[in-house]
Amino acid sequence: MKKLFTLVAFLACFLGAKAEWVEVYSIDYSQNTGFPFYVMGYVPEWVDGVMTDFGANYRYAEVKDDAEETSDVIVTTQSGAQYYRWTEGGGWHQYFIADGIKTQIDGSYKVKALVKASEAVTINVNMGWGWSEGQSLSASVAIGTDWQEVEWEYSGVAGSSCNLVAQPGGATATIEWKGLTVYENQKAVRPIEWIELIENGNAEKSWAEMGLGDVKFNDADNNYKICAWGKEREVNMNDDGGWDPFPATIESEGDNHYFIVHGKAATTEGDAAAWDNQFWIESTRAWKAGEQCKIKFRYKASKKVTVATQTHYQQPSSYLIWHAIGDINFTEDWQTFDQTVTFADDMAGGWSVAFQLNQNDKDPIDFYFDDISWQEMKLDHGYFVAGCNTEDGTEYDLDNAIEFAEGTATDGSACLVATIGEKGAYVNQIMISTVRGNDAAFKGATLKPQGAILNDPDNWMEYTEQSLAKLTLPGVGIWKIYLDTEYKSIAFQMTEGTIKEPINVVTNTTEIIVKGVERDWLTADNDGNPREAEIGTGEAWDNQFWFVANRTLAKGEVTHLKFSYKANKEAKTTTQCHGNPGGYLHWAAIGDVTFNTEWQEFDADFTVPDAANDMQSIAFNMAEIKEACDYEIKDVQWYLKADGLDEGKTWENLIDATGTKNFYVKIGAGTEPYQYDGGSGINNITNNNKINSAVIYNLAGQRVSKDYKGIVVTNGKKVVNK
Repeated sequence: MKKLFTLVAFLACFLGAKAEWVEVYSIDYSQNTGFPFYVMGYVPEWVDGVMTDFGANYRYAEVKDDAEETSDVIVTTQSGAQYYRWTEGGGWHQYFIADGIKTQIDGSYKVKALVKASEAVTINVNMGWGWSEGQSLSASVAIGTDWQEVEWEYSGVAGSSCNLVAQPGGATATIEWKGLTVYENQKAVRPIEWIELIENGNAEKSWAEMGLGDVKFNDADNNYKICAWGKEREVNMNDDGGWDPFPATIESEGDNHYFIVHGKAATTEGDAAAWDNQFWIESTRAWKAGEQCKIKFRYKASKKVTVATQTHYQQPSSYLIWHAIGDINFTEDWQTFDQTVTFADDMAGGWSVAFQLNQNDKDPIDFYFDDISWQEMKLDHGYFVAGCNTEDGTEYDLDNAIEFAEGTATDGSACLVATIGEKGAYVNQIMISTVRGNDAAFKGATLKPQGAILNDPDNWMEYTEQSLAKLTLPGVGIWKIYLDTEYKSIAFQMTEGTIKEPINVVTNTTEIIVKGVERDWLTADNDGNPREAEIGTGEAWDNQFWFVANRTLAKGEVTHLKFSYKANKEAKTTTQCHGNPGGYLHWAAIGDVTFNTEWQEFDADFTVPDAANDMQSIAFNMAEIKEACDYEIKDVQWYLKADGLDEGKTWENLIDATGTKNFYVKIGAGTEPYQYDGGSGINNITNNNKINSAVIYNLAGQRVSKDYKGIVVTNGKKVVNK
């Protein structure tokens, strides 16, 4: 009885605990003498311990022995790498401001940075956990001209290790960073129990003692039983003139045993030399996207060297993807690697971590590994469903997710079945996962139907594995879910509750006129070459227009957008996905829309990209052309697309039938977005963080000199020039 009471009291402690912001990462740039992160073409410089971005006025290139050009300024990073700095040919730029931030699946994070700029500027800062589509979140950060602590947030992170990348783009302002701190919105959770998956990680037994002495790398029935594989150039030759992996050599030093690769000098030409000698840590099974594991090992080498890692399939040397656990910096002293790794979508199906031993050095080097451990969370495996009610605020209880059981579909065929919801606890949103026992793991292994969910047990849809798939149901009630795992298909049936009835698609007939003003010459393009003969400060987004949805949209949601449009001249616009207007998320939305002097109709589906999860608006860049231009838009429809509905019907309209709440405008460089005000094109909202500009326009949108008399527009505001 005492044990039961203790358990109940423990559960009450963590389940009832309120979330709070807890510091998980901090960096003080004054502790460095140069840029400490990976260089992405642009090198912030260190000035009296302050990380300084000198803006798009400059470009940088690494100093190399065969370089033909030099500059007057040499910039040195923390690692000692040297870069030339040129005062011409600058352009769009970005750079790390943090890396190696430990995060949780579906976590929420707050960043506080001490920063200032030479002139007020708004930049994007991405929090990323990979480099594929959908592996980052974006925030718009306004920086003023005095030192201040600027704060911004992210939610829905889907990785276990993140970076922060500042993207000032074409901004020419000097931005200075003193340091930053990252906080996680934490609540108490159940302790994680980790289970060891591999044997002989300490190399204390020989492979022969384990009965594995003759196992080959391509033996699918047994190769996963060997935790350490090696490859040495010209050892274990094959019929093709190459050499194959073999169970890693085990040697000893005193009482300690270890795995070793006696690396031979690499002779292969070019980048392929990286795998002349290799080492693998092999798991015991394939890994799913979003799964977490804990990898730990000791390592050293006969020479200081940096080694890259890749993800491979079950067979060592069978390549899957170029990244795994990052670069490993070997020294002549033993070090310990100990990280919890989340497998990204492109790592799904991977079994092993491959070490590219000649990635950066072709010399003969001995590599040592010991105390290898590959652990997984203790979880229930199968198929599980949990639900919530977004209307009354009922939250998910993932610990008690319902397990699917064997049953039959309506046609009598065998399948898995689960019922979610009960009287007094109806649900209208669910998550289905292949694991249970840890919230992050549950969210990382969810299933996503490929289509609109209908109340129809005979409407079977294919599903795929996708992390953080929250499924909105077409009604509130008790739902029976049918799962056919052989054909990866799913169907839904409400057994009690209220089905949401389709509604009419609404048309907002507001006639929107965006008076785009002439922009300055464009800055240089991403490759450093000017877009036009003359370089200036103008950008394609100096004039913008937004459709703003009534709610945020999740990646993969299918919507339909329809509107009429024309302009007083031909003018191409590009479109992007934003959160709030101005909060850039992704470079592509509905494609390019080219206006001309005749009314045209846009009528197409739009699927939210993976990289634009939680987007809310579609941005039109209305300064792609240099000239001032009047753009007209009317008869707007934006609604949720669903198969099986009659024409003109939807489950949800994303804009209102009347009013201008869903339309925002930005006119002129340095101004902020504002709700459409009826077509004047004048921003009457004061913005203390706007960029000052000397460019002046008359009310017709024409650029005029500072001596022009009368009513003019400058910095997006209407003033009288006397």
